[in-house]
Amino acid sequence: MTGIDDLLRRVLVKADATTERLSPPATAEEVENAERILGFKLPPVLARLYGEVANGGFGPDYHLLPLTGDGRTAVSGYREERATRRSGEASWPAEVLPILDWGCGMYAAVDCRSPEGTVLLFEPNGICADWHSAWYVDAESLTDWLETWLSGTGWYEEDAECDDAQEPRPWRIARQRLSEPE
Repeated sequence: MTGIDDLLRRVLVKADATTERLSPPATAEEVENAERILGFKLPPVLARLYGEVANGGFGPDYHLLPLTGDGRTAVSGYREERATRRSGEASWPAEVLPILDWGCGMYAAVDCRSPEGTVLLFEPNGICADWHSAWYVDAESLTDWLETWLSGTGWYEEDAECDDAQEPRPWRIARQRLSEPE
């Protein structure tokens, strides 16, 4: 068993224990269709998370958005955010998939250009321009982000000790990624 296999097993155990009713995993066809609609591939760990654990509905606080299906999904959220202009400017970079809605306009998102799936925090509150300053790195990889959730040490945890919780830091390449043409 690889480290990723073990991580996904532990995520499944916690998701099953903390979720009232875990949705079935996305099928391989659903993942492929989502990638076709999005126009890019998901990082391998994210594709396996949706395909082996569940199609959303688990994870930190508000739970992961379903990748596909009816209602609000990661795919529909991405398409909506990419179409939205705030103050006439793009606020959502290409190939950054929203996976969790924290509320109040905040999202956890995965940079699908990074093989490890860097997890970003979009925190637009109080920003009316300079959208690059709304983007933060929450975790260098999706596996790190999941480990933080499993250990209960994320910044979003009420009981997390201030010393243990890693505060998100600015995403240095946000300005560059937001200035890329459609």
